Amino acid sequence: MTRLLLISMICALILHDNYVAGEIIEKYRIYELKLEAASKGNPFRDVQIQATFQNNGDKVAVNGFYDGDGQFIVRFMPQTEGDWTYNTKSNIEALNNVKGSFKCISASAGNHGIVRVFNTFHFKHDDGTQFYPFGTTGYAWIHQPENIQEQTLETLKNSPFNKIRMCVFPKWYEFNRTEPQLYPYLGNAPDKWDFWKFNTAFFRHLEKRISQLNDIGVQCDLILFHPYDGGHWGFDRMSDEQDDFYIRYIIARLGAYSNIWWSLANEFDFMEEKQDEDWDRFLAILAEEDPYNHLRSIHNGVRWYDHTNPLITHLSIQEDPWEDGGVGEGPQKIDRWKNKYNKPVIIDEMKYEGDLKYSFGDLTAEEMTCRFWYTLTKGAYATHGETYMNDEEIIWWSKGGELTGGSVSRINFLRTIIEDAPPGGFAACLDMEEDGNTARAGESYYLVYFGARQPSGRIIKLSDDKRYTLELIDTWNMTITPLDAIYSGRCFVKLPGKPYMAIRAKVRLN
Repeated sequence: MTRLLLISMICALILHDNYVAGEIIEKYRIYELKLEAASKGNPFRDVQIQATFQNNGDKVAVNGFYDGDGQFIVRFMPQTEGDWTYNTKSNIEALNNVKGSFKCISASAGNHGIVRVFNTFHFKHDDGTQFYPFGTTGYAWIHQPENIQEQTLETLKNSPFNKIRMCVFPKWYEFNRTEPQLYPYLGNAPDKWDFWKFNTAFFRHLEKRISQLNDIGVQCDLILFHPYDGGHWGFDRMSDEQDDFYIRYIIARLGAYSNIWWSLANEFDFMEEKQDEDWDRFLAILAEEDPYNHLRSIHNGVRWYDHTNPLITHLSIQEDPWEDGGVGEGPQKIDRWKNKYNKPVIIDEMKYEGDLKYSFGDLTAEEMTCRFWYTLTKGAYATHGETYMNDEEIIWWSKGGELTGGSVSRINFLRTIIEDAPPGGFAACLDMEEDGNTARAGESYYLVYFGARQPSGRIIKLSDDKRYTLELIDTWNMTITPLDAIYSGRCFVKLPGKPYMAIRAKVRLN
C-alpha cells in the first residue's frame, strides 16, 4: 500500500466517522480531546458533551467542558495500560459521535497516580507507593502577583511539604485585601458577575499551577468554598443552582489531575448562607460525577460536619489537642476520632508558627515542631502554616512566597524518619508505662517522643522475645545517636534531661 493511499484512507475515515487518530499517553497522565463547534446561547450551560472511554472491561464516562473561543475539551486520566477507545455524546451534532483511540503506556518514575486511603488510617498512591502527607497552607497564593507565585513554587520544591491547602476563590481578609489579576467568572469587579459564565483564563491559570505542583510532587488540597469573601465579591453567596454548576465545572475541568484532593470548604460552619444539606449535596455531586474518586474532606471552624458520612474519605480538622503540651486529655482525642470514624485523621489547622497579633498565628518554631511529632506518633498527620509578619505583608499562610520559620528544617528531618520506617503507616502504641506519644510501625519499629519534657531516663516496654537497638534522636538539633546496649522487654533508658528528645527502637537483625 502506497503512503499516499494510506493517508487518503485515514482522511476518509476521519471525515466519514468523526474518528480522531491515536496518541500515546502515560498512565496517570491526561489524555485531552479538543473539539471545536459553534453554538448558540451560553455554551457553558447549554452545550453538554461526554465521552465514554473503554479498555477491555474498563469503561469510564467523563464529562467535558467549554474552554472559550468555540473550543470544548474532554480530559481523561487512564489508570490501566493498553489500547483505549472512546466515543462522544453531545446535544449538538458537531460534538456528537466523535470516535478515537490512544495507547496508554506504563508510568514513568515519580508518576504514582492518585492518593487513596490505605490501611484504614493512612494513604498510598494507586501504584502502591506509601504517601505520608506533610502539608502546608497557602490559601490564596495563586491570586498573588506572578513573581510571588513563582517564588512559592520554588519554595515548595525545596521544602519537606508534599501537600498544600489552597483556595479556588480569592480571599478578602486581613493581610490580604487586594484585587487579583484574574477572577473565576466573567463580569465586572468587584461584585457584578455572570455566575453562568466562567473566566477560562482564570481556570487555565489554576490548572497550570496544579500541574506545576504535580511536577514537584505536591498534592493540591483544593478548597472549593470559604467564608473569607467578606461580601466583597459574592462568591460565597451564589444560589444552589450556581453552586452545583460551579462544582460540576470544577470536576470536569480538574478531575483528571492525579494530584487533586477535594476539600469542600475551609471553616464550612462560618458560611452562614449554606446549610448542612448543601454540603451533603455537594459531597454527593463529587462522589457521583468524579470518575476517579479523589479524596474528599470538609474543614471545620467551631462546629464539626458529620464525618460518619461515608462520602467523607478522611478527617480534615481544625483542632488544637496539643495546647496542654502533649499530656492530659488532648492527645487522647486523636484516639477517639480514629475509633469513632475509622478514617485517616489530618489536623489541617493546629495554629501557625509566626508572630501575628492573633493567637492562631503566634506559635514558636519549637511548638510547631512538637505538634508535628505529637501528631505523627499518634498515627495521624499534621499540616504546617507560617504567619510571620513583614513590611510587605507577604505571609506564607495566605500569600505564599518564602518560608522563614525554624520548624521547616525540623519537619523535613521528621519526614526522613517517618519515610524510613517499615511500610504500612504508624499506629499509636499505648503500652509504654508513662508516655502516650509512642508510635509503632509493624512489630519491629517504635518511636517514643517526649516533647518539651526533659526526663533523665524512662522505662519503656519492648517485646520480650525480640532484641532491639535504640537510637537517641534530638528532634530540634536534628541528630541521631546510637545507644551502645541491646534492649529487650521492660527496660530503663538513660536520657540527657533536655527537651525535644525521642527514642527510635529497631529489631536487631543478628
